[in-house]
Amino acid sequence: MASVLLIDDEAPITASLGTFFERAGHSVHRAHTGAEGIALFRRVRADLVLLDLRLGDMTGFDVLEKIREFDPVVIIMTGHGDVEQAVKAMQLGAENFLTKPIELDHLAVVAERGLEKARLRQMSRYMSERRTSGTGPVLLGSSPMMREINDQIMLLAASNKTTVLLLGENGAGKGRVAEMIHSMSPRASHPFVQVNCAALTATSLDAELFGEERESGGPTRPGLFDVASGGTIFLDEIGDLAPALQPKLLNVLAGKGFRRAGGTQEIIVDVRVLAATHKDLVGEVTAGNFREDLYYRLSVMPVALPPLRARVREDLVELIGNVVEELRTQLPEAPDALGDGALEHLLRYPWPGNVRELRNVLERAMIIARGAPRIEPSHLPSEVRSASGAEVEHHVPRSLEDVERTHIDRTLRAHNGNRTHAAQELGISRATLIKKIKTFQLERDERPQQRARS
Repeated sequence: MASVLLIDDEAPITASLGTFFERAGHSVHRAHTGAEGIALFRRVRADLVLLDLRLGDMTGFDVLEKIREFDPVVIIMTGHGDVEQAVKAMQLGAENFLTKPIELDHLAVVAERGLEKARLRQMSRYMSERRTSGTGPVLLGSSPMMREINDQIMLLAASNKTTVLLLGENGAGKGRVAEMIHSMSPRASHPFVQVNCAALTATSLDAELFGEERESGGPTRPGLFDVASGGTIFLDEIGDLAPALQPKLLNVLAGKGFRRAGGTQEIIVDVRVLAATHKDLVGEVTAGNFREDLYYRLSVMPVALPPLRARVREDLVELIGNVVEELRTQLPEAPDALGDGALEHLLRYPWPGNVRELRNVLERAMIIARGAPRIEPSHLPSEVRSASGAEVEHHVPRSLEDVERTHIDRTLRAHNGNRTHAAQELGISRATLIKKIKTFQLERDERPQQRARS
């Protein structure tokens, strides 16, 4: 549910338009003078403002000037003779204009476009506020689906030895999650070693992982399991591990030792194993390509990471914000803010390369946009700009309770935890909101924060 503010000195117009938006499920606020509209907007910060150009006490330009510092989404309402002025208002920041008498079918299209712009701006503000508030980045996202994964990661990080299997498409962020688990674990002060099991031949990988004894009394070459002693080894693309090496890894996971290539001594190391694959390991076991006992040893605690096209918009916004924040240290002269259009394109694109592709696109855009105040659509690759969004439409099974919980949480975050303002937007009493916050375990500090201004 969005909030809509109608500012028009003709009560019949605010009454009929108010009924239209209320039937669409939005909360509606009405004002019949410019001063009343300005005061009401500053109080409720409506998502969408419909503003008449001719008011009794001032012009729509005056109202627009007074509220534009809050970056509102404004649709101008005008008579046929005021079209030139309406265009001028758009140049001053209005989103669109409607000529009176207003056709409701056209209003529905224009209003939905305006509300979408408002949602994008809200997400962009939230992204900026997270960077400046000192609260630190969310691990993966705030939706119920990603919070469940976040909880799994936190539990695994607290564990010292549990083997973890990370599942997901190429580029879905499995390596990033592996580093998170290690950095938050008791082993964080010890090495984190990563090796790609698909990058080497079986013989080379054997020597790389377990080391080798030189012939003729030459020096012993330690392997990556030696290097990772006390810490974590991350075996990426474990589904491509050569059959000859699978029994050796199984022995290590079972607490037994290993022998270096060419050696006879049994070596035992204290190393935690994290593994990842984009393959269907159950299918690989069925096909005889992967040992069943090794699969069960690896999948003590599997974590499945969804591709970006299956993540909700809020999670994508947080991920974009985190990546931009990381890239800022490498590109200090590049802008760290995204314009509404750029953010919209990024949210519509299906991201076949997932997090890896997203990072590459953002890095390129920040380099191209050096000297500009923000990243705009022109700074993005053509394939991202041309994405229609149709490809990313998908069905994510969610209960009504999940939907309600997500919407309440998003509304609370939009109002920086202010329950009174959130309850007004949701159209429920503050007492009801508090009850739902407890039911959904959405407790957060209620400290007013200054809103970000553009």
